Amino acid sequence: MSTDKNQSNGTLTEEEIAELQDSVDMGDWGDAAPPRKAKAFWPSAMRLLRLFVHEQLALTVVFVMVVIAVVLSVWAPSILGDAMNVIFTGFMSSDMPATLSREEVIEGLAAAGQTQLVDMLSGMQFVPGAGIDFSELGRLILIVLGMYLMSQFFMWLQGRILNDVVMRMIFRMREDIERKVNRLPLSYFDRNSRGDILSRTTNDVDNVQNAMQQAFTSVIYSVLTIIGIIIMMFSLSWQLALIALIALPLSGIVIGIIGTKSQRMFTDQWRHTGRLNGHIEESFTGHDLITAFGRQDEMGKKFRERNEELYDASFKAQFYSGMIMPIMQWVNYLGYVGIAVVGGLRVANGQMTLGAVTAFIQYSREFNQPLGQVAGMANMLISGVASAERIFELFDAEEQVPDLREQKQLGTLDPAGPQPAELAQPVQGKIEFDHVAFSYSPDKPLITDLSLTAEPGQVVAIVGPTGAGKTTLVNLIMRFYDIQSGQIRLDGVDTALLERGELRSRIGMVLQDAVLFGGTIMDNIRYGRLDATDDEVIAAAKATYVDRFVHTLPDGYETVIEDGGENISAGERQLITIARAFIAQPALLILDEATSSVDTRTEVLVQEAMAALRSDRTSFVIAHRLSTIREADIILVMENGAIVEQGNHQSLLRQEGAYYRLYMSQFNQGSDPDEVPTVDMPKLPEPGDTEF
Repeated sequence: MSTDKNQSNGTLTEEEIAELQDSVDMGDWGDAAPPRKAKAFWPSAMRLLRLFVHEQLALTVVFVMVVIAVVLSVWAPSILGDAMNVIFTGFMSSDMPATLSREEVIEGLAAAGQTQLVDMLSGMQFVPGAGIDFSELGRLILIVLGMYLMSQFFMWLQGRILNDVVMRMIFRMREDIERKVNRLPLSYFDRNSRGDILSRTTNDVDNVQNAMQQAFTSVIYSVLTIIGIIIMMFSLSWQLALIALIALPLSGIVIGIIGTKSQRMFTDQWRHTGRLNGHIEESFTGHDLITAFGRQDEMGKKFRERNEELYDASFKAQFYSGMIMPIMQWVNYLGYVGIAVVGGLRVANGQMTLGAVTAFIQYSREFNQPLGQVAGMANMLISGVASAERIFELFDAEEQVPDLREQKQLGTLDPAGPQPAELAQPVQGKIEFDHVAFSYSPDKPLITDLSLTAEPGQVVAIVGPTGAGKTTLVNLIMRFYDIQSGQIRLDGVDTALLERGELRSRIGMVLQDAVLFGGTIMDNIRYGRLDATDDEVIAAAKATYVDRFVHTLPDGYETVIEDGGENISAGERQLITIARAFIAQPALLILDEATSSVDTRTEVLVQEAMAALRSDRTSFVIAHRLSTIREADIILVMENGAIVEQGNHQSLLRQEGAYYRLYMSQFNQGSDPDEVPTVDMPKLPEPGDTEF
């Protein structure tokens, strides 16, 4: 963000925003700021599930497969209990006389006073002397193994399908985030640190993906398994089922109390992650400056503070979520002990078979397992929903007002109101400010009543102290911000009636900081006009003196720009940005002190390149070194958002006003204002020179 804006409108720093988050109502910041406390879990979870609306068929198939897998896995213990009955009854009957019937054996034991054994055998179907039926036992075991095998196959298949579904949903989410970011006004990025925005668009999305891939099916499978097991347990013994189900209300209390607390902790964790990321990015991008000023200790101290905040938040989140599983397991063990004791008594009394109790114990263990899985997945789900909340806050952030043409396409344009307009061709480049008023904050006016006219082909220089509003002025031309009142006209057409894309396609910008993108030098120049041919790119490079140094590079125009353009000099980077603006052939040009960061020799080339770029174009030049704008057609002197003087160099000096004071502050007080300060400038390289 420009220095002008920071000084003039009181935009808050990242640290100030962080402090306000803990002390004031975040309503003034809209939905963009991280919440102080987590929103309700279920509304956010349901909104997350609605993102799967395009995957209804696939999700239906997944659900059916999960149901089949659950039915098979739940049914199998019952059959395994039948196998246990085959073993036990066969073992018990093997020592009985084969000449007696079942009833005779029971009567004989009753007569002998074996009451407990009689009660147990009364609930069993056996044939005295038959022994274990291994053929029936083998058949039941094969059935059980087949059921478990098919159950796992369906679980694998649904997992494969669900993985594709989740990846498609995340793909659409990332696209929605990209479109949303492009629709956000610059004021959103002014209020939120880049680290926090990056955290929402990367870390939080990854966290949602992990939660949906790993926890979604597990929760569905576990819930259906719990329902199926409950049905089977009640079919075997409602008394034992009630003992087993005592774990449910206790588990609900645990998740309700601890889970809610854990959700808030995870939200704090991701908020502190965003702040730490922002600090790290700032440290990396400003490493040279930090080293030059010896501020490593201060930056390290701030890093440790934020790292400590993240550690505390993460520790608390993991501590609370980690309590869920042990408590749930303890509750489950209580139920397991109760089932074993009561079940043993019922077998001894002949009220249940050993196979039924064995199956019930298996069900109780399988019942505890999905409960444990639900508890284990609660950690991931809570974290995922907390991340989803932050993404939804980004989605809900107020967007910039749509262009009139876009409103017309959407059917929301008032027929009686202003209508979209188009520029006549070719664009001449006449700019008019008509009583323009603008402020970044309603309670801090910046530009109150600004009027000026720049004729086609004129060079308009904008000077003034820091915070005067110089960069704000050109930002308004680009419609980076919308004015509160007045009009800005391009060739007589109100820019508010134009599409932003159409307006900006007519304007070229060369900023003080040369921004290059990953790719080759030719790609970076072509960025100004993507349909430009190689010959046009080279012609633009020659016109702006890029061609002079490109031939000294091993790969020429195919040289790949490293991160931030570190493999070429600052002057070379600036020349590339000028070539990028040149190839766009704009009608209007904005130059923001493009020579301030280059050496004297390179400045000659940059000035010549900018002169070629300004030819026959209306140009706005933001200048700090007044010696570079002496030949401007109009010089605007700004103070506190207003134009206090305008004219050419000589006329402004004769007025001995604000411009005179700025000019004299840069040169000796005793010099003649009409005398041009002389600077020994090196000779411009000839076309055949290669040294640069």
